[in-house]
Amino acid sequence: MSLLQALILGIVQGVTEYIPVSSSAHLVLVPWLLGWPDSPFTFEVLVQWGTLVGVFVYFWRDLWDIVVSVLVGLARRQPFATASARMGWYIVLGTLPAVVFGLLLKDIFEAAFGEPILVAALLLGTAAILVIAERFGRRERGTRDFGWLDALIVGFWQVAALLPGISRSGATIGGAMLRGFDRPAAARFSFLLSVPALLGAGVLAIGDLLEAGNWLADLPALAVGCVAAAVTGYACIRWLLSYLQRRSLMVFAVYCVLFSLFNLAVALLRA
Repeated sequence: MSLLQALILGIVQGVTEYIPVSSSAHLVLVPWLLGWPDSPFTFEVLVQWGTLVGVFVYFWRDLWDIVVSVLVGLARRQPFATASARMGWYIVLGTLPAVVFGLLLKDIFEAAFGEPILVAALLLGTAAILVIAERFGRRERGTRDFGWLDALIVGFWQVAALLPGISRSGATIGGAMLRGFDRPAAARFSFLLSVPALLGAGVLAIGDLLEAGNWLADLPALAVGCVAAAVTGYACIRWLLSYLQRRSLMVFAVYCVLFSLFNLAVALLRA
């Protein structure tokens, strides 16, 4: 992979990780459309760490408060005493389904990254989630209303996003909206939930990278991709949270449908 390709894919990752249009789909389909060699699966996972920088920068006060509150609660044997401590445990609980299914079905999910037509078709699933969330979500609850069952259900929505083409942010934001949360509260929990999910996936990818034995050669491309993803990811978090204060997710559903149909049409023409 050239540095220019890594830069472009890093920008694509940063723009599409938190905007609900499936970053994994774009990392598969953009190289496929341009005729580039398939990007290594480890690159696709590790470049997501760049977008985590955006979360850490934007939500650093929240994350710091959550970590401190959880540790203080454990020390005092009152783990659920504060709202921040409870949110920390909700994030842990919401992460468990993806961990379990990700480990059990790792080979199946990884194999899907090599099927551009399947990935393009799955984008229609993302569009359906967004449309259903907008149609049936009551949007009456805020961040303070989060409970353990909400976290667990949203966590199962995150499992669906292990398939490339199903947007992680789209699935978790949509899942939270179907639990009655307003768009900003749903997006905030989705972004916080991304931290352990992306960290964990990256740790597994590092193991695969080290086993491959050529990790030094891949470092420049990974560095360029991660920096590009970090800058664009932070900008998109700020933009999306402002956007969702006033507007719906329907524009992203329309985009997913159009991008999916475009890729399916290209596949037919190439057949």
